[in-house]
Amino acid sequence: MLDLRYRTILSVAIPLMASSFIQSIVMITDSAFLSRYSTIAYDASGNGGLIYVTMFVGLMGIADGAQILMARRIGEKKENLLAQIFGTTLFTTIIIAIILFLFIQFFMPDIIGAITRNKDIATGETIFVQIRSYGLFFSAIALAINAYFLAMGKTYVVLLSAVVVAFSNIGLDYALIFGNWGLPKMGLQGAAIASMIADGMGMLFLIIGLFYSPSRRRHELFKKLKYNFESFKTLIKVGAPIMIQGLIALITWTAFFVWIEQKGMHELTISQNIRALYFLAFIPIWGFAGTTKTYISQYIGNESFKEIKIVQRRIQLLTGLFLIAIFHGAIIYPETLVKLINPKAEFLEGSAEILRFISGSVLIYGLSNVYFQTINGSGNTKFTLYIETIAVAFYLGFAYLVIKVLNWDIYWIWSVEYIYFGIMAILSIGYLRFFNWQKKTI
Repeated sequence: MLDLRYRTILSVAIPLMASSFIQSIVMITDSAFLSRYSTIAYDASGNGGLIYVTMFVGLMGIADGAQILMARRIGEKKENLLAQIFGTTLFTTIIIAIILFLFIQFFMPDIIGAITRNKDIATGETIFVQIRSYGLFFSAIALAINAYFLAMGKTYVVLLSAVVVAFSNIGLDYALIFGNWGLPKMGLQGAAIASMIADGMGMLFLIIGLFYSPSRRRHELFKKLKYNFESFKTLIKVGAPIMIQGLIALITWTAFFVWIEQKGMHELTISQNIRALYFLAFIPIWGFAGTTKTYISQYIGNESFKEIKIVQRRIQLLTGLFLIAIFHGAIIYPETLVKLINPKAEFLEGSAEILRFISGSVLIYGLSNVYFQTINGSGNTKFTLYIETIAVAFYLGFAYLVIKVLNWDIYWIWSVEYIYFGIMAILSIGYLRFFNWQKKTI
């Protein structure tokens, strides 16, 4: 079981942060390439990417549930059950990937056409997300393997797979968007193909890493690999609420950007700049989120309840320090960050002002997310679903009011982030204070 030393916490979190950093660099690189290729392609890939990520979190929710379950079994000294949990997870994520893929191919074009005002952007979004959706099959396998390694705290494998994805994606972007290295110039389609192939490369790396892993042999992961209905029921009980809350959150953000697109192209491009840079802040937040789930689940499984507050305080301190280190540019030199994404002068000032404005909401999210992930790690995932749903309801209501009714300036529209993260913080702290969450059995 993982110990409480800062060194051990960082040994789990830093590879996850590095993985998030690499993924953020990939997103920034995609945005930088496409903003220089075409504004329409840039905006279409942004909205299309949000749609794809919305589908992707359906898979990720099940994988998060599997991580929590396997970490709990490790804490309970029941590692002999990991193989059947892994096998059940793999089967489940593949089935979900098939359903999501068919939905994107047959229903998403009509949905995009109905909600997007600019037809060129609608066409680009459809092309991007349909090509990108083939990557769901690679992700279904990769996420199941990631869950296994994350449950044990072996996050360096996840980091190395992210490195493979990043270098593959950046190189293929350069080649396929602009037609370099003797390959055809494909623009937006090239960006989607590059990302899809990069996902496949990451999956292959994880399969090879799993095959040569000593823990795989110790747990007889391939020998005992099977689908188990009892494991499936538990997995769905824990993972489905995480899946639904992820879908709700991303659908909400997609709706936000759809309303921004309906407001105007200038506002949409500024918001896409913010979206791309936002993921820099998520580097430490997501890294410590995965760390929190693993720690909390292991410690509850071992009935080490007194140490949980120590874990929370140490992870919060580290989250704050890493946020300052990584995202301080949003306050001190936001114009420089924006230029990395989109150097066009007409979008620079507005983007920089918003980036500085929302930096406070990011700090609220980073510190309070430790409480939110504590609830997830305890297995009380239906309550995090309730919290997410309430926060999203306020977010959507406020966003609709200021965009569609009051027609606020784009700067003040982004104040909605404070509403969302503030409500999540209050509800998460309240739940941990007033409910008996430590006794949850899974």
